[in-house]
Amino acid sequence: MRTFSDAIDRMHGGMKDEMDMNATDVAALRMMVMREEQGQAVSPHDVARHLRISTASTTKLLDRLSESGHVQRRRHPHDRRALIVEITDLTREDLRRHFGRRIGEMRAVASEFDDDELAAISRFLERMSVVLDPD
Repeated sequence: MRTFSDAIDRMHGGMKDEMDMNATDVAALRMMVMREEQGQAVSPHDVARHLRISTASTTKLLDRLSESGHVQRRRHPHDRRALIVEITDLTREDLRRHFGRRIGEMRAVASEFDDDELAAISRFLERMSVVLDPD
């Protein structure tokens, strides 16, 4: 677990440095990518709750990411009073450049395990996540 955690930290650190961002900015982008892949809209409140930061800090974070061209704020398609935040093509390209090779390699490793083994690994990681971060 420690080796895996260290490898993840190094990977995210490299991404942070390469994209010239702080760790919170990178964490916000990762969350938005995951939500986009699940077809879920992301509100500024979702970002604040995920990162456990104040709304003021979230506004500053989104301002930085917007000014750098990594996110855009739009009106929610169904609730015109609400805002959603979306990653841009620039972000997708930056992430593809940084993670593309690794994602392919991670998928290759995952393909070495059958569905039952992957389910057990998933349960293990979920339970460890709760222990490490109960909130």
